[in-house]
Amino acid sequence: MRTRIVSVLISAVIAVPGAIVAQEFDDVTVKIHPVAGNVSYIEGRGGNIGLFTGEDGVFLIDDQYAPMTPSVIAALRALDLGNPRFVLNTHWHGDHTGGNENLAKEGALLIAHDQVRARMSTDQFVSFLQSSVPASPPLALPVVTFNDAVSLYLNGDEIRGTFAPHAHTDGDVFVHFRKANVIHAGDLFFRFYPYIDFDSGGSLAGLIAGVDRILAIADDETRIIPGHGPLGNRADLVEYRQMLLTTSARIRDLVKSGKTVEEIVAAAPNADYDQKWGWPFITPERYSRMMYELVQREISPGRT
Repeated sequence: MRTRIVSVLISAVIAVPGAIVAQEFDDVTVKIHPVAGNVSYIEGRGGNIGLFTGEDGVFLIDDQYAPMTPSVIAALRALDLGNPRFVLNTHWHGDHTGGNENLAKEGALLIAHDQVRARMSTDQFVSFLQSSVPASPPLALPVVTFNDAVSLYLNGDEIRGTFAPHAHTDGDVFVHFRKANVIHAGDLFFRFYPYIDFDSGGSLAGLIAGVDRILAIADDETRIIPGHGPLGNRADLVEYRQMLLTTSARIRDLVKSGKTVEEIVAAAPNADYDQKWGWPFITPERYSRMMYELVQREISPGRT
């Protein structure tokens, strides 16, 4: 059986406790974008969800925030698809794992790297965002975990999840659909300035190494689904890598010259990149502050 995916738009008006939370998710438009073969991605509120369909059932990569689950399921039903059978999380952040508990209740098997379950099992504090994250409920935790890699054979394709150590976090995985020639990069690839969660074991060197691992298997025809932003390809990922190298080198030079973080922010060392790569979450100022901290950790290992 072959499922033909066409673009689907569903407006999500979700009733959730608390006026502020409800407003945050009011009128979110869920869009399904075809990629290649039976692979698509779902855009809504949170990280891009990979969608793979066929006779073996629905396979998702990530699941956004918990209040988005009804809209994601509605989008699947609009295409006459059943509930997800498998969900693979690319890392632990709530904009990628928030729907885990809801989908587990609907029968989905949750899969992730060992560190994703470890992070989700305990309270976390992200100092860069001044955010406390409580441990996830037991039903939200991955049931199947792995260390270096995992393979699934579904819907006529081989799906390979590969660990990228100490990159965006300490539990990142990118997912390769070998027959379809599609890669879901998770938050190893943003179409904007990235967020590197150093409180969760992320690092600049690890992120670049993770990008290099993707580039090693991608060709000019490979479609690459980023964690955030529109669909990309190998050339886009090469450009992203060069941006990381250039912008971080400028800040590293300023740090080594003795500049403070406030002086670096005021200098706007990456002004020629800021308009294209800055976005509401990681603004040019926040990017400079994040890179300052990452560079300091390179120079002084063990910094907390």
